[in-house]
Amino acid sequence: MKVCYSDRYAVPLPSTHPFPMPKYRLVRDRLLAEGTLTHWHLIEPPLAADEDILLVHTTDYWFRCVRGELTSQEVRRIGFPWSDGLVRRSRAAVQGTIIAARQAMRDGVASNLAGGTHHAYPDHGEGYCVLNDIAIATRVLQRDGLAERVAIIDCDVHQGNGTAAIFQHDPRVFTFSVHGENNFPARKEQSKLDLHLPDGIGDDEYLSLLHEHVPRLLDEFQPDFVFYQAGVDPFERDRLGKLKLTLAGLKARDALVLTSCRKRNLPVVTTMGGGYAKDVSDTVEAHCNTVRVALALSEQAEI
Repeated sequence: MKVCYSDRYAVPLPSTHPFPMPKYRLVRDRLLAEGTLTHWHLIEPPLAADEDILLVHTTDYWFRCVRGELTSQEVRRIGFPWSDGLVRRSRAAVQGTIIAARQAMRDGVASNLAGGTHHAYPDHGEGYCVLNDIAIATRVLQRDGLAERVAIIDCDVHQGNGTAAIFQHDPRVFTFSVHGENNFPARKEQSKLDLHLPDGIGDDEYLSLLHEHVPRLLDEFQPDFVFYQAGVDPFERDRLGKLKLTLAGLKARDALVLTSCRKRNLPVVTTMGGGYAKDVSDTVEAHCNTVRVALALSEQAEI
């Protein structure tokens, strides 16, 4: 199993900014320190090519972003201050998901220690998302003849509104979003399947819903490839989540999704998505669990 990571995934932010930018490095470091990963597992992605990005995003939006010509309103909507580093971060994260997808076609599963930027639309970014990495990687797989039918399972606590909008009229892509109904974004898009969860749902009810829907989705849609947006903000101590999943519940969620793919011999990529726990160490541990589960499956070990 291969895991994509780059120091470009992080950019400097003001000390008061709520986004936990150090988490990418901290996840990589914890997985290496404990021996779950070695440097053999890691791939450093280059920057995504314009031609791949433009499979999803408009020429006007992307090149204004590159040149630093977004309006102040557009920058506020993204939620990060614009910089050349932000552009490089976005391109690297996209390429990480593309490389992970190609690796998963070979190995069955791969991970990107970034990505899952599901709020980005073709013509704008929002919610800490500049480019929609999963949408771009989906179009790359389709263009290159590696996959035709793609399922996107999005378990971030925030609806994957950009992803839903991009593929709303494409029958070859099934978008499934499990999210808090009273959370960002205020105006939801229409995924192929949305589960709008009330505040306070815990492990048992959440896992029961996934067990009901994920295997049936995979059996009925019969995708060639699966992207799993494994945001960890449903965690009970997340500052933005409003749900009550424990670390054990999040790990069981990962195992349910990834095992469902494994049983059907479906290649799958995990991306990180959101995580805003009061203690960043909890966010890091939850993201690490996703990789631990994926690696255990890749080695056919017990989860």
